[in-house]
Amino acid sequence: MTTTITGLTGATTLTRFVVRRDRVRIVVWVAGIALLMTLMAASVKGLFPTQAALDQAAVASQGNAAAIAFNGPDQGLDTLGGEVAFQAGAMGLVVVALMSMLMIGRLTRGEEESGRLEMLRSLPVGSQAPTTAAALIVAAMNLAVGVLVTLALLSAHLPLAGSVVFGVSFTLTGLLFAGVALVAAQVTENTRVVYGITGAVLGASFVLRAMGDIGDGTLSWFSPLGWAQKTRPFAGERWWPFVPLLVMTAALIVANGALAARRDLGGGLVPPRPGSPRSSRALGHPLGLALRLQRGSLIGWSIGLFFAGLAYGGITNSVDSFVRDNKALADMLAPEGAASLADSYLATSFGILALIGTGFAVQSALRLRTEETSLHAEPVLATPLARWRWATSHLTVAVGGSVIVLVVAGLAVGVGYGAGGGDLTRLPGLIGAALVYAPALWLLVGIAVALVGLAPRAAGATWAVLAGCFVVGLLGKVLKLPGWVMTASPFQHVPRLPATTLSLLPLIVLTAIAAGLTVAGLVGLGRRDIG
Repeated sequence: MTTTITGLTGATTLTRFVVRRDRVRIVVWVAGIALLMTLMAASVKGLFPTQAALDQAAVASQGNAAAIAFNGPDQGLDTLGGEVAFQAGAMGLVVVALMSMLMIGRLTRGEEESGRLEMLRSLPVGSQAPTTAAALIVAAMNLAVGVLVTLALLSAHLPLAGSVVFGVSFTLTGLLFAGVALVAAQVTENTRVVYGITGAVLGASFVLRAMGDIGDGTLSWFSPLGWAQKTRPFAGERWWPFVPLLVMTAALIVANGALAARRDLGGGLVPPRPGSPRSSRALGHPLGLALRLQRGSLIGWSIGLFFAGLAYGGITNSVDSFVRDNKALADMLAPEGAASLADSYLATSFGILALIGTGFAVQSALRLRTEETSLHAEPVLATPLARWRWATSHLTVAVGGSVIVLVVAGLAVGVGYGAGGGDLTRLPGLIGAALVYAPALWLLVGIAVALVGLAPRAAGATWAVLAGCFVVGLLGKVLKLPGWVMTASPFQHVPRLPATTLSLLPLIVLTAIAAGLTVAGLVGLGRRDIG
């Protein structure tokens, strides 16, 4: 009996297989975004407990260019739902887009790069089955995110219409950027380039949306993020801006199918640029190779932190009016009532930027595990290169890159602060206020290295540790978390400059713990089998 193989043959089986293999990753993404929105809603309710506080916050944010550029259009800010959409909307949309980008890149081009897809295609599997399976899984993830976000807002007693529009905007934005990643995966044969192309589209969308919202709103119509926020959740909902999101997503899916039929398995429509016939001398050294592999990530994180720092620094001079009548927010910003609100706000901003920058530190440290699982480490270690030199080359990038992203964050806050009317002579001090978080970033690097060396299959748990630090740092006071939970985060032990004085002892302790974890991980890596 002859079995007819079509383009979709095996798609269902592949879908079940991928869900089984990546079930933890899928659950973490979906549940994490839903939990983030739940905590953000609770945080906003805690910061603005009365209508008077909401009215005051609306007046303070109205027309504030930096806040609008960072958060989105200032609409419905005199309502609790409007504040939730303003504070969490832009960030949530970006996170959903990143989820789609990373999952599509992993399940399509990543499978081709590793050679696993070629083995699967040797079985009775249709040419479109792997891509279809990836698209179905990511679509289901985005749908689940939209439903859970809607339920989270409804549980906070927010209006039904606004909650549904907010949730649908997450789903459709995620689907659109999944489409962008699918098309990028057909164009290039490198997973990192897929992430780079999709990330560039996301960055351009954010910038266009920010410029449009600050101006007359025209440029926002050229941004998918702008379309999602034009639906005005909790501010007189409009459904028709979802149409361009749906149309563009459909166009991308059609384009993906047309492009996929024109390329060979493992290749891309655009061939890679031939390299120099002779490599640079730096690539002959493990540190040079590690830096070459991670330079794109370092540049991307630095650019993102620079724009975030500009936004935070730009509204520093208006923070007094923003919290003047909001006791809950003033209590959260003022440590022990000793510092000015502006300095307390800057200290809080540096804490948030440091948490974001830790994403680079963790990603860079976990590159050791990525190189191992992708089978790139074995050819390198087959040379006379010692394991510890190979490992420390990537760790040098992680540790040094952590310092770079913090300097960029401090510089951006200082520039934004000066552009908003602040004193530019404080720039060196603000850079220093960001740099004091370096030991906390190094401690997360140490955790990642310890897991890679001692429990490699659990290395991804470092991201869970970082997520816990985010919850403690952003929402710990508002949610009134127990003291032992608060002190578990290394970021809570860093001096909150410029609101407090510098204390070296906690920084020395954090650095010592980070060094101990790193050494333990390197010893474990030297004693276990690679792969």
